Amino acid sequence: MISLIIGSKGCGKTKRLINAVNAAADSSIGDVVCIEKGKKLLYDVSHKVRLIDTEVYNIQGFEAFFGFISGICATDYDITDIFVDATLKIGGKDFEAFAGFVEKLAPLSESSGTTITFTVSCEEDEIPAVVFENAQKI
Repeated sequence: MISLIIGSKGCGKTKRLINAVNAAADSSIGDVVCIEKGKKLLYDVSHKVRLIDTEVYNIQGFEAFFGFISGICATDYDITDIFVDATLKIGGKDFEAFAGFVEKLAPLSESSGTTITFTVSCEEDEIPAVVFENAQKI
């Protein structure tokens, strides 16, 4: 399952994500991963969570980001949840590319049994409707 936390800058998306990350860390029977750009969440998420900074791996664009998430799922079969903060800062603000990214991730999420949650800094009407065929707004 793919979930989206959508809203304009400063509306509390990251705070909601942090709460969800920590709740998943407390209740998950597997591993929880949090992906961010930079090291802003280091002191906010539980030490049980694997925190990954995309700047370390020079992730740019949604194609590279898809490969990165695929690699994470391929190397650890115990991942139950992946959380991503600042999705458009990592992949770029190309909403059509974002739609293709979500479309490719949906089968990966299903086959790996991993819930993937993204924060998306924009208005909901900026996101192509096709995205909501593969993801739900929370």
